[in-house]
Amino acid sequence: MSEEERGFVVRDKRGKSEPEASRSPASKASTPEADSSPESSHPHPPLSFSSFVFSLGTSSLMLMGETLDPQQPAPPMSLPQAKEIIDILSMLEEKTKSNLSSEESSVLGDMLYTLRMKYVSLTSGKGNTVSP
Repeated sequence: MSEEERGFVVRDKRGKSEPEASRSPASKASTPEADSSPESSHPHPPLSFSSFVFSLGTSSLMLMGETLDPQQPAPPMSLPQAKEIIDILSMLEEKTKSNLSSEESSVLGDMLYTLRMKYVSLTSGKGNTVSP
């Protein structure tokens, strides 16, 4: 009868990275080293559709050889990957038509225009030169 009384306990651990009991005291307390990390000193901007478009656009530009920091070497170019991101943004433009605010629509349209012009410039052999 004592075995029936014990039974078993079900604990839902979804959403927890590790059980409370197995956490060390050091992981529960905030340390100065953890608080002064570069990630904690620079808060992330709020995630929005415009920031998502900007992130994809920046990735595509980097794949087309643009650098964020002029003191850093240019990243390796990959035009097929850059075109894939442009196609993804084009698909987003089509699928979200009339569901975006005017600001979001403008950001997406401007980004696509910039990326397409850069891509055409690179694939037509003109590079970054401006014709007179």
